[in-house]
Amino acid sequence: MSAVVEVRDLCKYYGEIKAVDGISFTVGRGEIFGMLGPNGAGKTTTVEIIEGLRRADSGQVTVLGLDVRRQPDAVKARIGVQLQTTALFPRLTVREVLNLFRSFFPQSREADELIAMVNLQEKANTLTKELSGGQRQRLSVALALVNQPEIIFLDEPTTGLDPQARRSLWEVIEQVRSAGATVFLTTHYMEEAERLCDRVAVIDHGRIIALDSPEALIRAHFQERAVEFEINGQQAASFSLEDLPAVTQVRQDGKTITLYTNDVEATLAALFERGQRTGFQVDALHVRRATLEDVFLKLTGRRIRD
Repeated sequence: MSAVVEVRDLCKYYGEIKAVDGISFTVGRGEIFGMLGPNGAGKTTTVEIIEGLRRADSGQVTVLGLDVRRQPDAVKARIGVQLQTTALFPRLTVREVLNLFRSFFPQSREADELIAMVNLQEKANTLTKELSGGQRQRLSVALALVNQPEIIFLDEPTTGLDPQARRSLWEVIEQVRSAGATVFLTTHYMEEAERLCDRVAVIDHGRIIALDSPEALIRAHFQERAVEFEINGQQAASFSLEDLPAVTQVRQDGKTITLYTNDVEATLAALFERGQRTGFQVDALHVRRATLEDVFLKLTGRRIRD
């Protein structure tokens, strides 16, 4: 894939705070590229610099071969942007808002085409103030697609949505890529990154700490399965489980214990035997494959929601 976004040694400071600390990466044409990290990690600052909405302190950014610092207007004409918070005109309908935004560009998609792309046909004549959260997010994606962008930037597109609305928007994002656009999204949802992204840059404290496909990141850090269960806080402080058969790591988050094991059956047998012998109770147990959450926890020592 040819690179449509190239970032080299990008830095942005707010006083003593390093919001973006010397990061470099590329985005290939036609891929869904994700930037994954907790709130405050530097995701939004990075994206706003790439979009030409914020100036970097140092480093170089090119989008579609254009220097963002020197040619910001040329860049903006060829990209679409969905901001983390979108202010819509409350007394205009969905179709009216789209037609208003279409008037800003010399070439644009038809309003009805955009409405169909984001599955808002039944809400075309509804005032934007009457839309649900998920419908407003889909409309904000449609607004980002008005000018037929080659790259669309989505900043935390599903924050605050219920699971059904989130999955509906995932389908829209996949359709946008299928139509030929490159998608750059930021998120702090692990499932979202694993479901959508061809590659993920894991960012923390302004630095990229890992970058690859979700599958490759998980495979590089974990061959094990995860055994997850709950015990009460007093019990959790009283028992060590590192010596159980085939266990390579033990993680504790409150009353939740996660064992990473190369032999699930041997670990479970020993866990239950110890429980019977010492009297602690195992609740809500399940076995799963490792996820990006586990990768982030291993690399940073904390969960992404912290």
